Amino acid sequence: RISFHISMIGGTDIGYKIVQKPAFDAVGIVKKFTSAEGTAPAQFWVDFRQTTDSSVLHNLNHGELGPVTGGLALGVVFNINKDDFKYGIAVEKIGGVIPEGFEMIHLPASTWAVFDVFGMMPDALWQADRRIYGEWLHSTGYESSAGIKLEVYLSGNHNQKWVPIKTKKNHFSFSATTS
Repeated sequence: RISFHISMIGGTDIGYKIVQKPAFDAVGIVKKFTSAEGTAPAQFWVDFRQTTDSSVLHNLNHGELGPVTGGLALGVVFNINKDDFKYGIAVEKIGGVIPEGFEMIHLPASTWAVFDVFGMMPDALWQADRRIYGEWLHSTGYESSAGIKLEVYLSGNHNQKWVPIKTKKNHFSFSATTS
């Protein structure tokens, strides 16, 4: 017996593209959060801006856009598990010495789903997360991989959410034919 559940959800499509990217390193200030503190990285950014000279990040990548992501800055969520995760305020590492208090974060070569995010931060990123993990992944042949995700900060109010993906193991596709 097969049963179907159809759910209609209003709203707009999620703009995305699938890209292959090589491994790269990011460098930044990293802090560990519990899963209950899911929105705490927003305050981490506020504290960072108030206590750290912003030129420190700018100098780490020589003021250049990241060669892999094209971002000005990154929010790197990694070592994700059910109890906690690490979050880094970072830039792509281009070269040079890592300053004291900063960590290197290695991002493996991956296939990424890249979602355009527009609007006021951090709310726009949280809404994008809910749609990506609550709708998009469930309706595609992909699942998240690698236990990381990226927030890529571009210019203006346009940013991106990068999720490493792989093909679902038991994804079935049906097609109907008539004879």
